Amino acid sequence: MTFADPTQASAAPAAATPANPARVRDIRLDFFRGIAMFIILIAHTPGNFLTSWIPARWGFSDATEIFVFCSGMASAIAFGTTFDRAGWRMGTARVGFRVWQVYWAHVGLFMATVALVVFLTDSELGTRNYWGQLNLWPLFVESERWANADIWFSFVTLQYVPNYFDILPMYMVILLMMPIIMWLSRIHLGLVAGFIGVVWLMGQEALTNMLGLPHFNFIAEPWVKDDGTQREWFFNPFGWQLIFFTGFAFMRGWIPKPPVTPLLIGIALVIVLANVPLSNIGVREFGFEWAREWRIENRAWITKSDFGILRFVQFLALAYLMWVLAGDKGNRIRAGTSALGRAWGRLLQIILKVGQQSLAVFVVSMFTARLMGFAMDVLGRETGTVLLVNLGGACVLILTAYLAGWFKSNPWKKVPA
Repeated sequence: MTFADPTQASAAPAAATPANPARVRDIRLDFFRGIAMFIILIAHTPGNFLTSWIPARWGFSDATEIFVFCSGMASAIAFGTTFDRAGWRMGTARVGFRVWQVYWAHVGLFMATVALVVFLTDSELGTRNYWGQLNLWPLFVESERWANADIWFSFVTLQYVPNYFDILPMYMVILLMMPIIMWLSRIHLGLVAGFIGVVWLMGQEALTNMLGLPHFNFIAEPWVKDDGTQREWFFNPFGWQLIFFTGFAFMRGWIPKPPVTPLLIGIALVIVLANVPLSNIGVREFGFEWAREWRIENRAWITKSDFGILRFVQFLALAYLMWVLAGDKGNRIRAGTSALGRAWGRLLQIILKVGQQSLAVFVVSMFTARLMGFAMDVLGRETGTVLLVNLGGACVLILTAYLAGWFKSNPWKKVPA
């Protein structure tokens, strides 16, 4: 990519102008997905002191919002173009195939993690019950509180969704909503907005309880508690679809990209900074007891389970600021030509690769996080040890990303006969 002097453009021969100038890849999506993958690894590692300083501690939203929002944008590219090119039926078929892949990733992750925590619990180095730490008691212990005779059937039919394993089921349900969204978009985009808004409202437990309406969510355990209630999915897909389809709509062009103006930057900055006193940092580090009380009294506005509206507002403000800082197509985060720029370029390529293989990396990260917690239990949680364990976990994610990319490139087809 060059920057020609426009005053000299006419001096160049016509043949020098390429018929199809090379397109510059927008790296922002892969970059922020990659960053989110490393944050998610840290957040899921038990007893990891770095968790106290991740972005989630500074505001209402966290890496989950980044992951879901970027997934919506990526889905607009991967599936939206299929709907445009091959029609609604083939687009729906491709979405169904992706749901099938995610389902087996969910099953595989659960099986592998259960095997791991059982092994770690029974090992001589184990210091605690690791499957109990994941609240997997119904798999191993009979109790009057639950009936687990059909627990595996309940799991494969998504009637039993343990908390640690509920992001991928949420993602599957949201994907299944995509054909409805695409069908409505052919009629009028107002119907799309109305559908998304109504579904989100019906997913807000506090609101539906107040209005006496049914709360949209799925049952996470097939047994009834002593108080007559049943646990629901922690990540309510009917709430979280709002941020997914917001990203989807931006990438489809249904929502125009916001202008870069001092006014919008100022508003976004005020929203982000105003979140800090009300955040975990505000309560923990600044000792704002009034903030703790505010969070309790206004839990419905910031709930993670149903995706409270203030999480949405804070995330959009933060995303806008990051979008502005990254520059057009991510030009401000690209590598320079200096020694420091070249070093950043190598690191940037790693982050982008991790972002490009987000599903494989996410699944491996959930498994690796349990190993990292075990390693800290055995080796201790001194600062140096924790940092080394986190570095090792990051290396596992990087290796996974490059290995997944290698397999997807079909290298066996490139070998000459």
